Amino acid sequence: MRAAAVQLNSTEDKDRNLASADRLTRAAAADGAELVVLPEKFNVLGTHDHYREGAEPIEGGRTINWARETARELGIDLVAGSIPELRDGRDKLSNTSVHVGPDGEIKGVYRKIHMFDVVVGGQTYRESESEEAGEEIVLSETAGHTPLGMTVCYDLRFPELYRILAVKGARIIALPAAFTKITGQAHWEVLIRARAIENQAFVVAADQIGRSPGDHDSFGGSIIVDPWGEVLAKAPDEETFIAADLDLSRQDEIREQLPSLANRIPTAYAWPQEVTA
Repeated sequence: MRAAAVQLNSTEDKDRNLASADRLTRAAAADGAELVVLPEKFNVLGTHDHYREGAEPIEGGRTINWARETARELGIDLVAGSIPELRDGRDKLSNTSVHVGPDGEIKGVYRKIHMFDVVVGGQTYRESESEEAGEEIVLSETAGHTPLGMTVCYDLRFPELYRILAVKGARIIALPAAFTKITGQAHWEVLIRARAIENQAFVVAADQIGRSPGDHDSFGGSIIVDPWGEVLAKAPDEETFIAADLDLSRQDEIREQLPSLANRIPTAYAWPQEVTA
């Protein structure tokens, strides 16, 4: 399978963002990509006010309608990064990733579980101010019946999520992101390679790059990593796409020869009743 990660410099301008996503998705498909992953909040990236103004429902919303039409036209699996999702009866938005199949049908919907409420480089981020955490771990499946785990950005720091996806059968894990420049420089690649190695899975990570409203500076460095932790493709510092061939037979070989997933001892793992960080 050939997979691609699209790297964008999204802003509050939805028209511009969707045009860039469309152009690079088509370029990736023309390069042979069967699976294309877009970044976090690819349709609108900015402040809490921008998210509230640009939020859409999944059903009937402009962005996911575009994703469905484009996936169908190009005959690809498309992970529509994530969008600020407007849900009936909810005061807060969701940070939602949608997997669309080549038939244009929605195959998986994942709402980001871990809210980015942190202080980085003296700047405070409070994702939970306008968004609520998801509660469901989602394993989707490509048109070729390859199990696809769905995650978003800050989820990368929570290995429990990735391990559960692997145990459920994930062979590829999609990671749309808008990683900050500071944390990206320090941790982005090493964390992605760690998640790939420990779960013996391919990770297709599509990051935002550059400045966006709200003084957010995204790292970039979109990357595709194999189950041995080898970097198959890495993006330069610009809006672009990267692509790589995912050798599933090589993955089978790795899992057979170094069967760390099979060698788990679930009965030995018990969570403490109380954990203080």
